[in-house]
Amino acid sequence: MRAASREALAQVAEHLDGMLRNADNVVALAAQTGTEIFDTVEALDADRALRIAVAESSWQPTQRVGVMEQIFGGKVADSTLEVLRAAAERYWSTPREMRTGLVALGRRALLRGAEAQGQLWQVEEELFQLSRVLDREGELTQLLSDRTETAERKRGLLASVLYGKVTPITETLAQQVIGRPEHNPAGDMKSLAAEAAALSGRQVAHVVSAGELNEGQRTAVAEKLGRIYGQEMSIHAEVDPSLLGGMIIRVGDELIDGSTRGKLTRLRDNLVTN
Repeated sequence: MRAASREALAQVAEHLDGMLRNADNVVALAAQTGTEIFDTVEALDADRALRIAVAESSWQPTQRVGVMEQIFGGKVADSTLEVLRAAAERYWSTPREMRTGLVALGRRALLRGAEAQGQLWQVEEELFQLSRVLDREGELTQLLSDRTETAERKRGLLASVLYGKVTPITETLAQQVIGRPEHNPAGDMKSLAAEAAALSGRQVAHVVSAGELNEGQRTAVAEKLGRIYGQEMSIHAEVDPSLLGGMIIRVGDELIDGSTRGKLTRLRDNLVTN
């Protein structure tokens, strides 16, 4: 996303946060706003001319807002329309980036609702675990990635997998990702889990260990990494017995390999070199 679009998104996100902070029922308003923003994106995806009109940089902000009001007024709640107006008022580098921004705002609204319920960490963990399931289940991932299938069919398939296993907010977020994937289902879920962590000021550490970490170990790893990186950490953990012992930690682009397998590989390479 280019600089102008990033600035627009930051401004509208701040507007959204303020609206939710002042709401009598944050959870209900966040759920409605997020869901209706997703519906708006669906409408924009289906109508190229409309998608261009609401982000037309040569028009005055009032013209873009007028189009947004004309199309969505009375079809979404006033609070949702307020966010859509705020988005249309801003300058976005391209219509596609405005569309991407609206998706981010819909996700943010739902995640704020989870935060208000005290479920943000749970939603984050559920999204990450779903990404691991998709990594393991190749047939399911292939079906969800099939661009010849309709979004409705893929969402129905995902709903049958998730039914009763995750929070409603996690399911709504996952359904949006599957309906309009950016890259691949597993990667998109992982990115969304990272968005949930970032919303509460945490950075993600992806930890792969030879055995499952208990709560004490997860806490110890998070605290140690927090001291190193100067930021609260969120641990996304998975198990890979082939590491033989220890763990591999990835934070952003930095990789820390403290596994037994890694140590043996380095020892072997040193012996070959010498």
